[in-house]
Amino acid sequence: MASLAAMATFALVHGGGGSAWDWHLVLARLRKQGHDPVAVDLPSEDDSAGWWNYADAVVEAVGHRSDLVVVGHSLGGFTAPLVCARVPVHLLVLVAAMIPAPGESFSDWWTNVGYEDRGDDDVFYHDVAPELAAESRRRERVEVSKALGEPWPLECWPGTPTKYVLCRDDRVFPAAWARRHARERLGIEPDEMDGGHYVTLSRPRELADRLAAYASAAR
Repeated sequence: MASLAAMATFALVHGGGGSAWDWHLVLARLRKQGHDPVAVDLPSEDDSAGWWNYADAVVEAVGHRSDLVVVGHSLGGFTAPLVCARVPVHLLVLVAAMIPAPGESFSDWWTNVGYEDRGDDDVFYHDVAPELAAESRRRERVEVSKALGEPWPLECWPGTPTKYVLCRDDRVFPAAWARRHARERLGIEPDEMDGGHYVTLSRPRELADRLAAYASAAR
């Protein structure tokens, strides 16, 4: 794999109902370390937007930057691999993410992967500071795009080296389930860290440091 420069560009892709704001603490930490992070707002509220429109939003936000690491959180796992088909990407990182199969729709994914809802009251923000959780809830966006009803468009997973970060305290995608998901879908062993599903808000420093370490190891 081509080496990364000391400064990497991180394209940070939010999950369902989220926004670029979800990454603001991770972004600040990466920027402090000398990297060039770009958090992207996906066209979730555009009912005409398909999966390629999601990918194009990331590509447009990144512009002509190079040494690209794409990071997808949760539903962002559907978008992040598509970016690898649009532009050169050194590394793809999935954080507590959904891993789509070719031709699979968002609605079919849940059954196909054997997902079972545990019925917890607070699956997203249980370990997030109350003021951050409140602001995140205030910023939630409705997912109305046609992408959610479309087949995932790639014929196979991209050849980009891929990491999966599992969050041990995740109540959306519990650790045991996520380990199996990464193994079955990608044939890889996930890396693990503490934190719940919104690790971007609960443990931004640790997550940013891990992402920076990935970029450094990819040199």
